[in-house]
Amino acid sequence: MKNYIEDKNVQKNRWWILTAIGMFTIMSTLDGSIVNIALPVMSRDLHIPMNQAEWVVSIYLMMICGLLLFFGRLGDSIGKIKVFRVGMALFLIGSLFAGFNNSLALLLAARIVQATGASMTMANNNGIVTEIFPMNERGRALGLIGSFVSIGAIAGPGIGGLILGQLPWGYIFWINIPIGIVALILGTIVLPKDLPSRRVPIDWAGFVTFLVLILSLFMGIFLGQERGFTDPLILGLFALAIVAFAAFVHIENHKTDPLVSFKIFQNSAFTLSLLSAFFIFVTNFFFNVISPFYLQNARGLSPEKAGYLLMIFPIVQVIVAPVAGSIADRIGPYRITMVGLLIIVASQIGYAFFNLQTSFMFVALMIGLVGFGNGLFQAPNNTVVMSSVPTRDLGIAGGMNALARNLGMVVGISTATTVLFSSMSHTAGKKVTTYLTGQPDIFISGMHVSFWVATGLCILAVILTGYRMWQVRHEAAV
Repeated sequence: MKNYIEDKNVQKNRWWILTAIGMFTIMSTLDGSIVNIALPVMSRDLHIPMNQAEWVVSIYLMMICGLLLFFGRLGDSIGKIKVFRVGMALFLIGSLFAGFNNSLALLLAARIVQATGASMTMANNNGIVTEIFPMNERGRALGLIGSFVSIGAIAGPGIGGLILGQLPWGYIFWINIPIGIVALILGTIVLPKDLPSRRVPIDWAGFVTFLVLILSLFMGIFLGQERGFTDPLILGLFALAIVAFAAFVHIENHKTDPLVSFKIFQNSAFTLSLLSAFFIFVTNFFFNVISPFYLQNARGLSPEKAGYLLMIFPIVQVIVAPVAGSIADRIGPYRITMVGLLIIVASQIGYAFFNLQTSFMFVALMIGLVGFGNGLFQAPNNTVVMSSVPTRDLGIAGGMNALARNLGMVVGISTATTVLFSSMSHTAGKKVTTYLTGQPDIFISGMHVSFWVATGLCILAVILTGYRMWQVRHEAAV
């Protein structure tokens, strides 16, 4: 049977195919973070408190996490390209309706449609690239997909700030439409038809229990910030999450074609690298959540000026990442990931010392430093994740990588807001769920606690990476 590697048309267009896939990869990850800087404006325009506005970000990431594994399996069953195409269309429809400034209910519904489309593309982009590119180019192509993901995830606040400086907040969603139409047309031209594939039975029981696990866990965390974590509803949601997790593990261990094969986690290089990436995405989203409040509310910057400052992060990472990849090819990925992690730790410590008098030059330096550290860490770590598994497991590895990344974003948002508002409540002597106008000192105290927690998470990633390096040296010595 002819495959994509032997198809001359596919091979001729493979970099155009990667371009179309990359455009949607950037947009789908960008929309997980671009909203953060617009939350204060949305809160004001929709007449809702900040903790409700946070759901615009949270529901998007929660739905992606809940649906990723299902759409990955569906792609294996009916065709990855078919699922990817439908995902592109749904993402554009969701973007269109998300831009209408009518109500929070419409915005949240549109974000669910967006998330459904985004999860369909995220779950299958690595698999399509793996099938289309020959072995000698596959690492480079997967590395580019990883770079697109990182850029989209971290560039959101900066790009969002630039848009808000000139246009209403709806345009942070509508900017997807012209770019998405170009990508859709390009994809229609260059994406091939799916190869015949074995119909894999859908693990519906596994999908439902996993979705219940994700939604109940994170709804419990986010609602707990408003109602208190001892509220019966919140305790009930956490109990449901525990039951769903136990049921999911039991189901997956007894399925012939499970959503997740737990055997892949026996590979320590894969598992430790995945955990390190998870902790770094959690850390990055601490800053994504807190920085708009610090720069706009506490320091009085316009969204546009805040956007210029925040764009330092992705610009530095884009410059550093290719250089880091070249160095990793020569000396191996482990040492350079460790250097990147230590730089990220230093940047989090710097964030923890921000106050109302901190010079914007120092703020810019710390933002650039975390971009530098991420540039050194992300690409080599992705290489370890994808190269530590056999070729037959590349699709599974790519799907788990996407899940870890998006879980990191959701956990980052939920943990950052929980720590921030809990610390602010302790300082204020009352329950706080939003920025307190005219009391920036209360926010600053909560911000300091939050960034010390982020520093601790980075140190966990350093420990995991250090242990991984020790394992590699020990195995080489043996």
